[in-house]
Amino acid sequence: MIRISHNVSLDDEEISITFIRAQGAGGQNVNKVSSAVHLRFDVRASSLPDFYKERLLKLRDQRITRDGIIIIKAQRYRTQEKNREDALQRLVELIQKAGTVQKKRRPTKPTRASRARRMDKKNQRGQVKSLRGQIKY
Repeated sequence: MIRISHNVSLDDEEISITFIRAQGAGGQNVNKVSSAVHLRFDVRASSLPDFYKERLLKLRDQRITRDGIIIIKAQRYRTQEKNREDALQRLVELIQKAGTVQKKRRPTKPTRASRARRMDKKNQRGQVKSLRGQIKY
């Protein structure tokens, strides 16, 4: 059971994990041990609430395919177990990120004092630049 929030959790059966050989440097260990993790999670077929599903499918994330499958490849660590934990943690973070609702932005205007300060600085800067001109005899 993977916990997403207080009232949302996922069954282990919903997540498919396969172990593959990692890429990159590592010598003999990389060549003979399948320590990287390939995690697949089908959003549409999951037990997540509809709110989470809609938000996840709307995300513009390269890890989510057109079919609604999240694919995460974890190969940071040398051991299978650490890579497995890393992949699950990244999945949970992605789902939690989709679940957070951003506050609606209320457009504001600058205050009268801030506009006055801005104009004073502009005038001051203009005076400095005008003093850099050629001196007339």
